[in-house]
Amino acid sequence: MEKVLVSSCLVGNKVRYNASCLSIPEPDWRWLQSNVELIVFCPEVSAGLPTPRASAEILSGFGVDVLDGSASVLGNDGVDVTSQFVLGAENALALCQKQQIKYAVLAEGSPSCGSSKIYDGSFSGIKIEGSGVTAALLERKGIKVYNQHAIGELRSALETHN
Repeated sequence: MEKVLVSSCLVGNKVRYNASCLSIPEPDWRWLQSNVELIVFCPEVSAGLPTPRASAEILSGFGVDVLDGSASVLGNDGVDVTSQFVLGAENALALCQKQQIKYAVLAEGSPSCGSSKIYDGSFSGIKIEGSGVTAALLERKGIKVYNQHAIGELRSALETHN
């Protein structure tokens, strides 16, 4: 059975910045539980960030820019949490490499896990096209990242691969 990394907040763990969780649509959740081995992980928690914590956004760039050192991740309390976000991404990659994970389902919108949309860094609720730090690092290293709204794409990829 294929192993898939999944954001801890997507399986009901209250690890998001505001101590809440997100969900995966029920039919997709049932399919995942029946067809893959889920490896549950939260990059921010793995890097030592508390729950709850200040909301954070990437300033002046995207996840790839944070990895390359040209952008930072800042909490809405003014605290720079760039190093924790990079460490969380590195922890996620290490887990994927250790467990030979080739696919991930990560929480959309997150400055860590967002795979196609993240907030724009203005703390005004505006989303832009782009990926977060963990999603960018995993993709850079050949791990295919999906969000909780794209389980059908993961399903197609796995059915084509097998």
